[in-house]
Amino acid sequence: MASVKQNAPKNRNLIVGIVLVAVIFVATLMVYTVDVTEYAVVTQFGDPVAVYDNPGLKVKLPDPIQSVQRVDKRLQVYQTTSIELLTLDKKSISLDYYGTWKIVDPVLYLKTVKNQSGAEARLLDVFSSSLGVQLGKYNLDQLVNTDDEMLRLDQMVADTVTYAKDRASEYGIEVVDAQIRVLNFPNANKQSVYDRMSAEREQMAQKYRAEGSEEASKIRADAEKEQQIILAEAYKQAQQIMGEGDAEAIRIYGEAFQRDPEFYEFIRTLETYEKTIDGNTTLILPSTAEILKYLSGNTNLNGG
Repeated sequence: MASVKQNAPKNRNLIVGIVLVAVIFVATLMVYTVDVTEYAVVTQFGDPVAVYDNPGLKVKLPDPIQSVQRVDKRLQVYQTTSIELLTLDKKSISLDYYGTWKIVDPVLYLKTVKNQSGAEARLLDVFSSSLGVQLGKYNLDQLVNTDDEMLRLDQMVADTVTYAKDRASEYGIEVVDAQIRVLNFPNANKQSVYDRMSAEREQMAQKYRAEGSEEASKIRADAEKEQQIILAEAYKQAQQIMGEGDAEAIRIYGEAFQRDPEFYEFIRTLETYEKTIDGNTTLILPSTAEILKYLSGNTNLNGG
């Protein structure tokens, strides 16, 4: 009897231990945590029955009755290799792009794409088709141009995002943004495109040079015309001033002659000497020449 009493506490402790282990095991099957970066989708025999997006401890029925599938709800970046597409004017271009997206409907996401690989496969189709549709609405010079007024690249990208949002919503995905990293020409077409661009620029340069030469000729013609007008006006004014000066001189001479004719004649003769005779002048004239009458020394300016 004493042996049985001694074994009873041991058996009781063993049972309690087994029960605790069973409870802990069951708890691990029923209790789970949800992280702040994820959705937790509870499925019962494969069908979704609850979705949790707030972090903390949650309870469910043990597996295999209920299971938890975790889906990342953070913003994702999708990037692919270059794709070749056609513009409205049938120019082939190569695009490198990236898009940002996130899961907004985890149940629809799991039903349609199931996982990240499936989502990226769908996004390849979504972004490629969206870019193809929008590029087909614009000419190449609306996407690549130094004139900001002609450039429509930002509008094309915005339209691409709008179109991709509609397509991606079918998979429980929201397309947040898309941007073009590189817009280039396919290697097979680069040289011909560069040659055509060079020819177009040379044609524009020749046009600008011709317009510049025409404008320069017009400016020179206008300047020469203005010069002729100014010179003619100046000549007219000079002639007018000279005429007025000559008239004034004649008037002064006339007044001087009227006051003292002999003195006036004497002054005019001296002026003639000054203009015609210098240190190297030799005059051979008869002694009765009128011009010599003031050189004889016998002339009386007062008439005597």
